[in-house]
Amino acid sequence: MTAPRAVADPALVIAVARNWLGTPYHDQASLKGVGCDCLGLARGVWREVVGPEPFPIPPYSRDWGETGPREVLAEGARAMMIEVASTDAPPGALVLFRMMPRAIAKHVGILTGPDRFLHAYERLGVIEEPLTPTWQRRIAFAFLFPSGD
Repeated sequence: MTAPRAVADPALVIAVARNWLGTPYHDQASLKGVGCDCLGLARGVWREVVGPEPFPIPPYSRDWGETGPREVLAEGARAMMIEVASTDAPPGALVLFRMMPRAIAKHVGILTGPDRFLHAYERLGVIEEPLTPTWQRRIAFAFLFPSGD
């Protein structure tokens, strides 16, 4: 049995994520101020809060309607982060969205408050917006960043 990992300070996670606001959208990129997609935003926050990325990210499709037997994004997050119930996800949590019914979770964001989140969205780049009921019901998984200590 492994010891529980310490959780990163949520205020730090949110501050770091907000420093990415305005970064243009660029598929499969992760460079603050230059370009990123939603996963690239999460990867960049990880690097600043936790440390080096633990493994390279293989190329992935942009198909939000993708179906299959495996939740690849959730499995990767589960290997590195601390999973919490999506209904109990606090500010600072990474949330994975299922954008279409029966599809696998393919979009990520970071909660910045009880009713707000930050994410990278095509054509808009990194934005912070309300966590509307529509977004809320799409949350499939939630994870906390581990402490980099």
